[in-house]
Amino acid sequence: MNKNFFGPFFFGIGIIGMPDGIIFHQLLQWHSIYMHTDRYHQVASDGWFHLFATATIFLAGILLWKAEHHKANSSYFWGSFLLGAGIFNFIEGIVNHHLLEIHHVKPGKYELTADLLFDASGLMLILIGWLLLKKAADKMKTDPIGNASD
Repeated sequence: MNKNFFGPFFFGIGIIGMPDGIIFHQLLQWHSIYMHTDRYHQVASDGWFHLFATATIFLAGILLWKAEHHKANSSYFWGSFLLGAGIFNFIEGIVNHHLLEIHHVKPGKYELTADLLFDASGLMLILIGWLLLKKAADKMKTDPIGNASD
């Protein structure tokens, strides 16, 4: 992994957290980060989650600013981004939904199905990210100076 990997990787983690929080927590109100408490603490747990996502995006911005842009291409950026987003979603799903059971994507009759679809979306993002990183690595083999960008 080179210096240009971690900026988009952390950007993917932070950005994927935002639609999760906004859509599932706020708009649909399906769940909060920690459901087994009163509403005040549910909202507070969501606030901590959004603070984490925002801080991660801020860190990503610093890393992207310091990156060696002339050595990057869009496949490498998006591959790193999607890998970060997918790893975050997959780990969050396994830990929070299955191991700790602090919340489910959509509690109720089909909660396991919703949780497994969420996990599958994380795996899909990981796969696409990995394929894009592989494409970028192959491009670097044919153009190690980095003149070719896509």
